[in-house]
Amino acid sequence: MSNFHSSSEESSSVLQIWGKTPLSGHVNISGAKNAALVVIAGALLCSQDCRIRNVPLLADVTRMGELLSALGVKFQQHGDVLDIDATHISHSKAPYELVSQLRASFFVIGPLLARLGVARVPLPGGCSIGARPVDLHVRGLQAMGANVQIDHGIVHAYVTGANKRLKGAKIYLDYPSVGATETLMMAATLAEGETTIENAAQEPEVADLANFCRAMGAKIRGAGTNTIVISGVPSLHTTDYSIIPDRIEAGTFLMAGAITRSEITLSPIIPDHLTAILSKMQEIGIRTVMESPNRMRILPKQRYRSTDIETLPYPGFPTDVQAPFMSLLTLAEGDSVISETVFENRLGHVPELNRMGADIRVKGNHAIVRGVPMLSGAPVVGTDLRASAALVVAALAAEGKTTLQGLQHLDRGYEHLELKLQKLGAKLQRVQEDTTTEPIPISVDSPISST
Repeated sequence: MSNFHSSSEESSSVLQIWGKTPLSGHVNISGAKNAALVVIAGALLCSQDCRIRNVPLLADVTRMGELLSALGVKFQQHGDVLDIDATHISHSKAPYELVSQLRASFFVIGPLLARLGVARVPLPGGCSIGARPVDLHVRGLQAMGANVQIDHGIVHAYVTGANKRLKGAKIYLDYPSVGATETLMMAATLAEGETTIENAAQEPEVADLANFCRAMGAKIRGAGTNTIVISGVPSLHTTDYSIIPDRIEAGTFLMAGAITRSEITLSPIIPDHLTAILSKMQEIGIRTVMESPNRMRILPKQRYRSTDIETLPYPGFPTDVQAPFMSLLTLAEGDSVISETVFENRLGHVPELNRMGADIRVKGNHAIVRGVPMLSGAPVVGTDLRASAALVVAALAAEGKTTLQGLQHLDRGYEHLELKLQKLGAKLQRVQEDTTTEPIPISVDSPISST
């Protein structure tokens, strides 16, 4: 079953959610979107074919596949397995219409430059959650010997010299940007000599990319810490690699279980990737237990306390879980303060949650959440990927029916979200916008297939 829908379908369909239904059962956590997208770009570094497993079925993954195909790379998807053959890259220019839809497509600049000595990539698009400039990427590539010009919205990078290879360099990032860390680490795998990235991002997705590159023969140490050292090698070889589970999807389902006061289990997860989220859940009164090394059960309570949250680069509290956690805090007792320090436009869900009866005030990048006794279903619009997830979480606990518009955002980042929630017992369905029906009974006995 396909998880994504055509753009015309996305714009005309809505998600109807009937709240106040307890959830139960087990949810399977998909591969990490943010790891998969960059690993797909990283496959360009390999002059042979690669197989990548546990890839989530998402609109963003499809777009990355279209981008690789446009570069002349063979890209095949069978369920959650991708086969990528980048033996021959016939184009060094990424098409604007693909890059403008998907910010992660800018990642191809590092591998293209490393493989071909030239790359032309438009400035990226994606969710409108704030400025995410590429100047850190550009400065790092320049330190490695690339000439970089930005002309009419296209970043044109090339390496001069007989062998067109980048040179190892010492790079300090002003901010531990995940994108810049990943771009420069990929570029450095095939550079001459040693590259050191200081103040590097420490996110698990960075470590996953490093593990993928190492599986192809790259020499990288320190990924997951703030200093990464890469010793360039002449070429990389074929590999068969599996993506880590999605910590943000896991966090979203933890919020869904908590807000509906439901005991559900999740797997596979990597508990260490969820430390900051679990710590905050514990503060407000939610316990979790590990049933096996990668399977967690949530033990919710009827009443939750307020808490304060500040989003930070990993290992701090993830900005991608800020919105779903805010939904949970709307029903906690007392006042919570949420400070968003990573992206400046990431509180678009606040007016929509208030429409559902929440009491949230925004001052700059701070949201003051005063707990209320209940939420009510309402027509709401998702403004970005995680805001949409937050509204789904809130709707699960609200009285009555919530109708969510803006599903193109949701489909970018969650594989089979409706099916997974239905399997847990939630009452929701995707319908054309003008339909106003009661929920159709859905059989959830059959396992959800990835194909």
